[in-house]
Amino acid sequence: MTLSATDRTHLARCVELAEEALDAGDEPFGSLLVAADGTVLAEDRNRIAGGDSTRHPEFELARWAAEHVPADQRPGATVYTSGEHCPMCSAAHAWVGLGRIVYASSSAQLAQWLEELGVAPGPVATLPVRAVAPGTPVDGPDEELSARVRELHVRLHRRG
Repeated sequence: MTLSATDRTHLARCVELAEEALDAGDEPFGSLLVAADGTVLAEDRNRIAGGDSTRHPEFELARWAAEHVPADQRPGATVYTSGEHCPMCSAAHAWVGLGRIVYASSSAQLAQWLEELGVAPGPVATLPVRAVAPGTPVDGPDEELSARVRELHVRLHRRG
């Protein structure tokens, strides 16, 4: 599916949230949960700097949805995110029963960028959403926005 203007608007907000995370000393990831009618239900950014590496925005939005969105409305909800879900977040998304995922940059792109920057791989395998949650509709990446996400990761790994 081709990304719509609405998709790109939501993804641009995710990139803004990713930049907020980076400016707050965190890794640059941001996400939105959007209802089937287009209402933004919740948004979050990465919050792992405090030592809890599970504080990804996609995981937090899945938890939020489980508590606040009726089960029959979850499949119609879309999660927009600056970076494709990791395996943990993909699983949470699927277990909660959320619908479509739209990302600005893919996990394959991130892995390539980190390799180019000389960053060691993390403790969890890089897998696309479809490998973890094969029934989840997925769209992305977006060429323009993924370039912006790349620059945030370059900033993260070149500072310090």
